[in-house]
Amino acid sequence: MSAQPAPTFYQSLLAGGVAGTAVDLLFFPIDTVKTRLQSSQGFIRAGGFKGVYKGVGSVVVGSAPGAAVFFCTYDTLKKTLPLPAEYAPLTHMLAASAGEVAACSIRVPTEVIKTRTQTSTYGAAAQSSLAAARLVMSTEGVRGFYRGYGSTVMREIPFTSLQFPLYEFLKKRLAKVLDRPLHAYEAAVCGSFAGGVAAALTTPLDVLKTRVMLDLRDPAKQAHPSLAQRFAQIYRVEGPKALFAGVVPRTLWISAGGAVFLGVYEWAVHALMGAPA
Repeated sequence: MSAQPAPTFYQSLLAGGVAGTAVDLLFFPIDTVKTRLQSSQGFIRAGGFKGVYKGVGSVVVGSAPGAAVFFCTYDTLKKTLPLPAEYAPLTHMLAASAGEVAACSIRVPTEVIKTRTQTSTYGAAAQSSLAAARLVMSTEGVRGFYRGYGSTVMREIPFTSLQFPLYEFLKKRLAKVLDRPLHAYEAAVCGSFAGGVAAALTTPLDVLKTRVMLDLRDPAKQAHPSLAQRFAQIYRVEGPKALFAGVVPRTLWISAGGAVFLGVYEWAVHALMGAPA
């Protein structure tokens, strides 16, 4: 079986942008339901099943560059990290973690706007992503756009540390069984399984991220609880089930989204490299 050539930096950039935009737009309603289930105000008060595309504007703006930065970092480090071949899972884990940290610099501001618009946090004062962004800037400044950066990174690193080594392992095993490079739809199946497993296991971290982003208290006037304190408070007051709020829609959308995200990425890379998909 001949080895498949690695994509260039610019091929990863473009393919990642296409993949990120495709999955975020396609599965946005499921993400909205998940976010409202995790909101401390409750699913119905956060909007229920109404207006499931509220906040999509921020995703349109931030999805492509965020995904592009992730894949550029991931693919570059996969090729350049000085680790022997037998440590491939560690290489994939480190490359994916670094990619998420880089992507979060773009992703977190769009997540803040998205979650607050999805849950109608500002009420009638901000019914669109642009209005929510203006409110964040006027009330919290630039730092407000990075509310929850730490909790997002804390969620993404375990998630990618599970997803991408499993994804690469499944691709390698399936290619070995088939004795040929995988088609995009075959890579998509591997991505779906890997994403679903990682999503379910990291749901408590996603709940923490959502709660931090929806906390509008001014940290200059009132000290915010640490992530550990917030975790303990949710467990104590709302019970362990609250830490897995939204686990079903999160697992479903990331499992299906993983298939689309990684499948579209592989398809776009193959198309840009002139290889059959």
